[in-house]
Amino acid sequence: MPPRAVVGAPAGARQHPHEPTPELTLHSVKLGSAQPTPRAQKAPQTGCGGTASRRRHSARAAPYAGHMRIGIIGAGALGGTFAALLTRAGHEVVVTARGASLTAIRERGIRLTGGYGTIDARVSVDAALRAQPDLALLCTKAQDAPTALAANAAFLDGTTVVVIQNGLTGVDTAQRVLPNSDCFGLLSLIAANCTEPGLVRVTTTQTSYLGRGTDPADARTHELATILTGAVPVVAIDNFRGAQWTKLVVNMVNAVPAILGRTVQEVIDDPGLRRVVTAQMRECVRVGMAGGIRFGSLQGLSDRSLRLFARMPLALGQVVPWAIRRRMGVEPNLGSTQQSLRRDQPTEIDFLNGAVVREASLAGRDAPINRTLTALVHEVEVAGEPLLPERVLSALPTRHSR
Repeated sequence: MPPRAVVGAPAGARQHPHEPTPELTLHSVKLGSAQPTPRAQKAPQTGCGGTASRRRHSARAAPYAGHMRIGIIGAGALGGTFAALLTRAGHEVVVTARGASLTAIRERGIRLTGGYGTIDARVSVDAALRAQPDLALLCTKAQDAPTALAANAAFLDGTTVVVIQNGLTGVDTAQRVLPNSDCFGLLSLIAANCTEPGLVRVTTTQTSYLGRGTDPADARTHELATILTGAVPVVAIDNFRGAQWTKLVVNMVNAVPAILGRTVQEVIDDPGLRRVVTAQMRECVRVGMAGGIRFGSLQGLSDRSLRLFARMPLALGQVVPWAIRRRMGVEPNLGSTQQSLRRDQPTEIDFLNGAVVREASLAGRDAPINRTLTALVHEVEVAGEPLLPERVLSALPTRHSR
């Protein structure tokens, strides 16, 4: 029998919120539709980068029905969230963890509170997998993925792997390390804080989006989405690569709060800092456009709305971070970058703002705002304390201030 989850939900709470996402509007300018429109049509199976892969037939077919043995690599905020929710859904969950997290989860399990109610999940935990799961979720930070995958490759290669990670390279990295696996990406918009080892609080519940490559979602993607939706709402989407870029635009809200030690809400409420956030988001979109990206529909943003945003002056473009802030509600959101800093761990800023800088170079462009913010986050990593707002405001050169 799978480990048990002891569950408590707040009065009136819904287990699977599917509220429609409001459209982003500014006067007469409409910025995109609420949700991606998943299509059920069949398409050729594609690799993580969008190319056909004959290796798919060698991947071990998971028994995608009923109870499954699910391995979760990484037990931080998202890893802990998915471990608890999947345990509550009746699956046997095995988690890999290190250090204090390994000790805490072994002794007390994982306790999840907040948006999904309260769950006390007793899960199996070890430093590495000891047997092959039916399905695996990679939930480490982007910089830790190659090492974590290699450490578990003996039991992962040939297993279906879902990468839940920020940035643009996670699925490609998994496919490179696990050549016999079927690799997918999951864009999670859940906001969660790992307050201490084994304790996770969800501050924002959201639907997650599953896919791979740039083609329409295939039958296997829809099948996996159905399985995961038994625990948390998941939608299979087309053009996953484009959706990764849209998520990267959303993730631009991470850097400034991390540099200043403030919440995302506090930063976006400040007029000067909001301009910096808007400018770095706009720069990200422009870099994606230069690289030929067709943005996916996510968080009320679409290819059309983001291209319009890229042409807007900053005064009008601030509607985008404002809308993101509104979705977060009132519970303080630190962002994943600041959470890493508070735990005295390396951040994944090189896979967020740093990714914009690299992609700009590949497209023959510059990304000065994101380059400056990346450097400031690294400065905070070394100094161990936040910087003054003036340092952030100086990241917005005069030529980018309109």
